[in-house]
Amino acid sequence: MTGPPDDGPPDDGLVRCGWSDGSALYRDYHDQEWGRPVRETTALFERISLEAFQSGLSWLVILRKRENFRRAFAGFDVETVARYTDADVARLLDDAGIVRNRAKIEATIANARATVDLGSTDLAELLWSFAPPPRPRPVQLSAIPAVTPESTAMARELKRRGFRFVGPTTAYALMQATGMVDDHLQTCWVPPVTAQMH
Repeated sequence: MTGPPDDGPPDDGLVRCGWSDGSALYRDYHDQEWGRPVRETTALFERISLEAFQSGLSWLVILRKRENFRRAFAGFDVETVARYTDADVARLLDDAGIVRNRAKIEATIANARATVDLGSTDLAELLWSFAPPPRPRPVQLSAIPAVTPESTAMARELKRRGFRFVGPTTAYALMQATGMVDDHLQTCWVPPVTAQMH
């Protein structure tokens, strides 16, 4: 018999990165998404937005509200969010299903506009241009950096292009989440990114 969905590790015998223990949402995110290459604009914009909303909060809070974020931000359709007005900001500030932080809401709208303003430059091409060369998976969580020269350069370029709430730490979290770096531990069952790309 198994416990409630958010209690303890599953009985599947798989070794995971330690941060994913204790919650079915964390496990599913770890097993199915985190570290997998993402190159589609809507999916990348969603990750940028959620990473910005996560700043200062637990990632579990964001995962629990993810479907609400998708509903509130039109499925993270860049063109639609770029057209949001002050009335949309007010609507979002009243939406208890999301994180109601004016600066983060306004940053998400600004980031949609900045994405549209990229014009012929593809968001994936821009973001992935900062991906570092592959490196061995870390042995332990303490070996994973919070910031790298690449994430610092990405944050600087995004800021230059009008993006907000994407500092070097958030940029590195984005790199991890979208497979630009593979920070699954060496003992983790998830196949290496290079294996996923072939």
